[in-house]
Amino acid sequence: MSAEDEKLLKEAKKLPWEDRLGHKNWKVRNEANVDLASLFDSITDPKDPRLRDFGHLFRKTVADSNAPVQEKALDALIAFLRAADSDAGRYAKEVCDAIAAKCLTGRKNTVDKAQAAFLLWVELEAVDVFLDTMEKAIKNKVAKAVVPAVDVMFQALSEFGSKVIPPKRILKMLPELFDHQDQNVRASAKGVTLELCRWIGKDPVKSILFEKMRDTMKKELEAELTNVSGGAKPTRKIRSEQDKEPEAEASSDVVGDGPSEEAVADAPQEIDEYDLMDPVDILTPLEKSGFWDGVKATKWSERKEAVAELTKLASTKKIAPGDFSEICRTLKKLITDVNLAVAVEAIQAIGNLACGLRTHFSASSRFMLPVLLEKLKEKKPSVTEPLTQTLQTMYKAGCLNLVDVIEDVKTAVKNKVPLVRSSTLTWLTFCLETSNKALILKAHKEYVPLCMECLNDGTPDVRDAAFSALAAIAKSVGMRPLERSLEKLDDVRKKKLSEMIAGSGGGDQAGTSSVTVQSSVGSTATGNSEASFVRKSAASMLSGKRPAPSAVGTGKPGGGKKDGSVRNEGPKSVEPPEDVEPAEMGLEEIENRLGSLVKPETISQLKSSVWKERLEATLALKEEIEGLQELDKSVEILVRLLCAVPGWNEKNVQVQQQVIEIITYISSTAAKFPKKCVVLCITGTSERVADIKTRASAMKCLTAFCEAVGPGFVFERLFKIMKEHKNPKVLSEGLLWMVSAVDDFGVSLLKLKDLIDFCKDVGLQSSTAATRNATIKLLGALHKFVGPDIKGFLNDVKPALLSALDTEYEKNPFEGTAAPKRVVKTSVSTSTSSGGLDSLPREDISSKITPNLLKGFESPDWKMRLESIEAVNKILEEANKRIQPTGTGELFGGLRGRLLDSNKNLVMQTLTTIGGVAAAMGPAVEKASKGILSDVLKCLGDNKKHMRECTLAALDLWLGAVHLDKMIPYIILALTDGKMGAEGRKDLFDWLTKQLTGLSDFVDAIHLLKPASTAMTDKSADVRKAAEGCISEILRVSGQETIEKNLKDIHGPALALVLEKVRPGFVQEPFESSKAMAGPVSKGVSKISKSTSNGTLKQGNRSRAVPTKGSQITSVHDIAIQSQALLNTKDSNKEDRERVVVRRIKFEELRPEQILDLENDMMKFFREDLQKRLLSPDFKKQVDGLEILQKALPSVSKEIIEVLDILLRWFVLQFCKSNTTCLLKVLEFLPELFNTLRDEEYCMTEAEAAIFLPCLAEKLGHNIEKVREKMRELMKQLIQAYSVAKTYPYILEGLRSKNNRTRIECTDLIGYLLETCGTEIGGLLKYLNMVASLTAERDGELRKAALNTMATGYKILGDDIWKYVGKLTDAQKSMIDDRFKWKVKEMEKRREGKPGEARAALRRSVRDNGPEVAEQSGDLSQIVPGPLFPRQNYGISEQILERNPVPRTIAGVNGPTDWNEALDIIMFGSPEQSVEGMKVVCHELAQASNDPEESAIDELVKDADGLVSCLANKVAKTFDVSLMGASSRSCKYVLNTLMQTFQNKKLAHAVKEGTLESLITELLLWLLDERVPRMEDGSQLLKALNVLMLKILDNADRTSSFVVLISLLRPLDPSRWPSPATAEVYAVRNQKFSDLVVKCLIKLTKLLQSTIYEVDLDRLLQSIHVYLQELGMEEIRRRAGADDKPLRMVKTVLHELVKLRGAAIKGHLSLVPIDMRPQPIILAYIDLNLETLAAARMLTATGPVGQTHWTDSTANNPSPPANSADVQLKQELGAIFKKIGDKQTSKIGLYDLYHITKSYPKVDIFSQLQNASEAFRTYIRDGLAQVEKNAAAGRTPSSLPLSTPPPSSLALPSPDIPSLSSLDAKPLMNPRSDLYTDDIRASNMNPGVMTGTLDAIRERMKNMQLASSGTLEPVSKPLMPTNDNLSMNQQSVPQSQMGQETPHTHPVVLPMDEKALSGLQARMERLKGGSLEHM
Repeated sequence: MSAEDEKLLKEAKKLPWEDRLGHKNWKVRNEANVDLASLFDSITDPKDPRLRDFGHLFRKTVADSNAPVQEKALDALIAFLRAADSDAGRYAKEVCDAIAAKCLTGRKNTVDKAQAAFLLWVELEAVDVFLDTMEKAIKNKVAKAVVPAVDVMFQALSEFGSKVIPPKRILKMLPELFDHQDQNVRASAKGVTLELCRWIGKDPVKSILFEKMRDTMKKELEAELTNVSGGAKPTRKIRSEQDKEPEAEASSDVVGDGPSEEAVADAPQEIDEYDLMDPVDILTPLEKSGFWDGVKATKWSERKEAVAELTKLASTKKIAPGDFSEICRTLKKLITDVNLAVAVEAIQAIGNLACGLRTHFSASSRFMLPVLLEKLKEKKPSVTEPLTQTLQTMYKAGCLNLVDVIEDVKTAVKNKVPLVRSSTLTWLTFCLETSNKALILKAHKEYVPLCMECLNDGTPDVRDAAFSALAAIAKSVGMRPLERSLEKLDDVRKKKLSEMIAGSGGGDQAGTSSVTVQSSVGSTATGNSEASFVRKSAASMLSGKRPAPSAVGTGKPGGGKKDGSVRNEGPKSVEPPEDVEPAEMGLEEIENRLGSLVKPETISQLKSSVWKERLEATLALKEEIEGLQELDKSVEILVRLLCAVPGWNEKNVQVQQQVIEIITYISSTAAKFPKKCVVLCITGTSERVADIKTRASAMKCLTAFCEAVGPGFVFERLFKIMKEHKNPKVLSEGLLWMVSAVDDFGVSLLKLKDLIDFCKDVGLQSSTAATRNATIKLLGALHKFVGPDIKGFLNDVKPALLSALDTEYEKNPFEGTAAPKRVVKTSVSTSTSSGGLDSLPREDISSKITPNLLKGFESPDWKMRLESIEAVNKILEEANKRIQPTGTGELFGGLRGRLLDSNKNLVMQTLTTIGGVAAAMGPAVEKASKGILSDVLKCLGDNKKHMRECTLAALDLWLGAVHLDKMIPYIILALTDGKMGAEGRKDLFDWLTKQLTGLSDFVDAIHLLKPASTAMTDKSADVRKAAEGCISEILRVSGQETIEKNLKDIHGPALALVLEKVRPGFVQEPFESSKAMAGPVSKGVSKISKSTSNGTLKQGNRSRAVPTKGSQITSVHDIAIQSQALLNTKDSNKEDRERVVVRRIKFEELRPEQILDLENDMMKFFREDLQKRLLSPDFKKQVDGLEILQKALPSVSKEIIEVLDILLRWFVLQFCKSNTTCLLKVLEFLPELFNTLRDEEYCMTEAEAAIFLPCLAEKLGHNIEKVREKMRELMKQLIQAYSVAKTYPYILEGLRSKNNRTRIECTDLIGYLLETCGTEIGGLLKYLNMVASLTAERDGELRKAALNTMATGYKILGDDIWKYVGKLTDAQKSMIDDRFKWKVKEMEKRREGKPGEARAALRRSVRDNGPEVAEQSGDLSQIVPGPLFPRQNYGISEQILERNPVPRTIAGVNGPTDWNEALDIIMFGSPEQSVEGMKVVCHELAQASNDPEESAIDELVKDADGLVSCLANKVAKTFDVSLMGASSRSCKYVLNTLMQTFQNKKLAHAVKEGTLESLITELLLWLLDERVPRMEDGSQLLKALNVLMLKILDNADRTSSFVVLISLLRPLDPSRWPSPATAEVYAVRNQKFSDLVVKCLIKLTKLLQSTIYEVDLDRLLQSIHVYLQELGMEEIRRRAGADDKPLRMVKTVLHELVKLRGAAIKGHLSLVPIDMRPQPIILAYIDLNLETLAAARMLTATGPVGQTHWTDSTANNPSPPANSADVQLKQELGAIFKKIGDKQTSKIGLYDLYHITKSYPKVDIFSQLQNASEAFRTYIRDGLAQVEKNAAAGRTPSSLPLSTPPPSSLALPSPDIPSLSSLDAKPLMNPRSDLYTDDIRASNMNPGVMTGTLDAIRERMKNMQLASSGTLEPVSKPLMPTNDNLSMNQQSVPQSQMGQETPHTHPVVLPMDEKALSGLQARMERLKGGSLEHM
């Protein structure tokens, strides 16, 4: 050092410390820091005042720019921190920030000293400041600075432990480090994670962090976790604890060798995972999920879904506290829900809330505990298990404690249900066992007497539970609390209790002590091992950086115990891999280890050179082994013995077989068969497989090995043996065994990649044909399990082998994942399968994604970028297009950048590549792609069509990898993106429509409804059209409840468009609720300003205010208001309001939004003062408002009718309130209101009834008698005024009410209905079973009411009433019978006759006098009152009513006297006169139907066609007259007569084709006529037309129906329509007419499979031929492009015929000119269908399908070859045998075979089946006998199922019949594409449950069929036109209009059985010149 420097330093020492430390010369600063460190080292008192003078200086010194000075500054800081105490923490923040900013990027020494300084700050308890600094430090952009920061956190945690360093803070920092770009940072983060696992356990760390990691990091950490053991111990203490150390040491010297408190304190801290979690708010998402609406829903499934949403949200581990009181009140109600599924879901939700809220849930837990304990009465495990779990969870989570639940437990143990008592005590036992001693001491005084009392319970389970509870108390606090109580017990119970206490206490103490000792030993060992290894870097935690702690434990005998005590994971998690390589062991050693296990003479015989002795020895050994009790211990030594003697070189086959059988027995019997035993045996066994004599035994042995150790291990060993063995048989036969093994065990446990490679490299490359064939079979077996993907692994195989493989694949089609036939005994890890469960292995391509590849994506040269994209495609090809997601994150990032490339060609190439990557990666692409799909969708915004097509192709590939629901969020964002053009949105909607079309149910589609609805208002017409099509599919695939919930999210004009779209295509009911919610919104939510007077008010509508005493002078404003009309109906649209009314029968209270809608409507249409009064919360003002209405009622009746629906909603609101005064006023006003409506001849609409009647029925059971009386009278008034039939369902719903008074009142009302209306109501009697079931109720009043009603019914029906009461218990029947006897006596007293007498007299009158009497009594036509619709005159000329001269007999006063006269009147009379004739016809038909001999029907058959023809003409006349204002009575009669005619099959079959065409045309035209609904009872007539059409289709001749309907597919002549119109209107009408005809054809086509023998196929094919020829090919092509429904329907009929008849359909073309040129179009379609169905394996073609096949050989060659008949008949027989082999068509096949045998008796059918199985021949023989028997009895094949299905072997072709060539041609059309599934699916819909719906119509139709035929047949969907005017929500047609269906006592024998093969027979007759004998 120079003199100047020494002088400078000397002078500087005189300066103040602050100047020295800030001096400009670095040497001065350096020496100052050195001096400062020396000063601090000399300070021994932490309170020294000098320390305070220097603390603030370090903020600058540690940031010195000179590195040596900075290092000395850190030394000084370290010395300062060692000398100071916790008071120095005030400087921590500034100094720590400076260190983090300046010191962590310096030299290694600087970094080490900086880390040491940080640890000293932690020692001084500045932990929070330290962690705050670390949070900033890890965000440094320089990775070099981040690693030391992570390392110092690691050191702090490692040294101080989790008690000082809160793990929660570190856990929050780690996720962002996992994705750091620097690998050193990621490695350090992994190390910190592993260290956390040591302190807080693996499970908490996994649950919190693993979901935030990439898959690769998860795998690495999983591997590292095996080396991490728990039980970490801090090695360093904070300063305050260090000060206590001397005191602790002194105390330990005094105490001695016992465990010190320090040891206890240092024990591993148990971290609760709950404390590490961040609380999650679930209240907000719960509100958004529609929970509150859901829990109030009437459907249990909706309630369950709502609660399930809560359960799901509450399943989070920590829930943020909040106000859960309302939720708990709701859950408390749902616990007692009538549906157990809802109750169970509520119970589980409570358990999840308790687990997530813990102590914050205490109050709610106490609130719900009584109900939960009461629910313990349920016996079903599905309820008791979650209930018990929830109760235990509530206690474990700390929500309850023993002191809080005393009263609830006392109540529960006194419950009358024993199960509640025992279960409560069991739960109490659990609580006692899991509570601490202090708490039990506090509460035991209450529980001991309670349990003692339960020991005397009469139920054994309760007593046992009480014993257990007492034992738990004694176990925790000892016997003292029980001593006094024990004295009171008898000796038996005292002894039992003492034994239980002693047993539980002793065992537990022993267990506790052992655990304590082990844990202490374990912790010591762990501490020593950890102390021996000092870690400063977090990365040192990773493998290879330090020795595994398990190595220390394994060196000591107690290592296993230690490990097991420290961690609860047990030995399984760290079980070492099994040693599979067997060590060498000589025979001597084997004999020594065997000992006495095997007899010495047996071993000596095994060594003998005489084979017989060896054989005897093996047999003896086998017996000895089978007799061993503990075989498992000796498995290996026995196997070794057999491998040594006689050994695998044994030459005698018998000895070999015995050895193999012994080994098979050992491997299959032993609990565990070691893999080393398999290794010992597998070589010899595989060689035995090659020998045909021992092959079966050896294969069985190998299969047993697979069951023992898994097929994966066996296959792996066999690969090497088979590959290297010199005997080719070993390879070929081994491969054949593998085929059977794959079939038995599946592929889930195999390494598929290795197996395929072995097959490809060894098996297929073999020169031996047998080996190649065996390999091909093995690959075929694999194809069955993994599918076509296997082909990608075999691309480089020779073409000849590929074709052989394709053939094998066809024999083994892909079946998907199926359960294996055999299972592996031991648990074999599936991780070895390498993709077995994922079909085929996927390759890890992360190593191929090189930096150069990624760099190429960003190259400025487009060629380089293209090369990178192509390189990705090449990687995919090399990986067989099956890749793993590992390491593909950067790849997706590079591809994402190319989607924005300026070169559009590159963008398109990128899209193709992205699609390929998605297809190759499979479902994992969703997570690995990091949202690239959103960028893909943006490419749809390009204006180039080719770009959009590439995008859609990529979307198709993406959809193939993941399900559509995963793509929905991205699609929604794309649709709402304003940058996307109209073309892109259109294409995306079209793509969505296409994808949704293929789905039947897709709930997530509802999320697309909002963007699709918004798009319906788009400027572009194409977008609107595409969105409309998409919405149709969305509504189809979404559930009805889902649509109802989500429709409210749509506002504005879009909602109106959606509702309009919903209305025609959907069942109306489910949407009505959504309309009710959304209706006001769609009409606009802005309130309409209150209307003011225009000065044109009527005088009668004005009302003046009359001032009362004391009232103030009326203001000018009030006078102006009262001068207005009371009701302003100018802008009212009642129809719109009614359209959104939910037509429910069950009452639901008004929701808040409905009340708001009501208020808005009242503001619109009610005068201001009136609506203010009615809406006031003050009931007095409401009464005033009603008085105003009451006074004005006569003058405003018209206006009230217009707003009646609003008034009724207000009345419902008052019914739901509790104010009696207002309610009585309402009940006073309502009768006057309904009287006024009656005077105005107005009847409530169905919507108005649906508003008011459910509420009235529910509130009938009011608790005030006066109110009940008024409601009862009101209901009776409504029954008379509205309609009995329409009121009745609401009363029935009242029987299901929870209010007993309501049920009583409704029961009385049903009795009133029976007494006053009789059986007028359709279906009334079938509901009597509901009334009868009430006789079993507990409530006496309810039973009495039910019995009275039943007595009333008995009075009317007599003994017939027993038919309607349903299933009753004997006690109920006895009660009802007693009441009936009482009723008989009452009737005798009153001289009312006998029960049922009046009804019987009416029946006799009907039978004697015809339907006239029935009509007068209301049974024939019941006209339901309804509003009168204005009728329009369509210009029908009066000339249409011109009548022909009527015979004189018509003038007779008594009407026609016989059948012929009646027909004349119907034909020539006026519509009203023809009614009399129709009455006679109906009477005659009814009598003939009741004739058991059917002779009367046979007489009427000849007149059937004339009758129907006459009635068909009369339909138009009667309807025309009714349209002009006349009564619709004649219309009803003509339809009723037709119905009775067509109910009889014989009569229906007698109707000719021309008549049928005229009738069907007429009926369909009137179904479509818009004027019919406006006729009197128009809706009734529409339904009658509908039902009549269905009956015609059911019973008319099938052939005629088909032919007529196909002919009607042509455009109809305009003159046929009832009313004239323009050309455009005619086009629309023809379209609707065609749609109806198509629906009719659909119904007939659906039944073709069972009715095909009733159809003349020749005639039907002729009609199809004519239709197609008239169109011509050009028109067909044009219509096919336009998706023409009629053409599609004809194709569908033809397709169904071909599918059912197969190639035999060609035999039914006798009426088609097949030789014409050009060839008929129908032939091409038959060929096409045969090809398509054969390719789909729905049938197999019987020969080459081509044009030459259609022409007969006899047409060109008069003398055909002799064998042409043989060939053709063989083809027919081949098709028939194939049909018999299929279960679905076996019956038809047998009938075809029967006809062949009858036509060609010389042909020996069974000679063709010589090589078939015996089961096949027996099946055919029995089947033919059954068919012959059925034919003799006159039964058709559709009526008799076969007794047994065909055997499985039937599918195999007979070897004597030429095999039918498979068609490789690609199908040209989809065979299912022409079916109208939307129309067909309605046939199986559930019967209706309420009036006013389509379901109700179906229900009524079923009832009518039941009444007439005694059986309930399914009724197809009504053929209603899609017409807004044709409302379906009306009552169904009464029974009288439908007529009576005659039950058929004998089946009708149809003549079509013999025609089924007529074409084939005709052709065969021409071929009989040749001999058939040799066949």
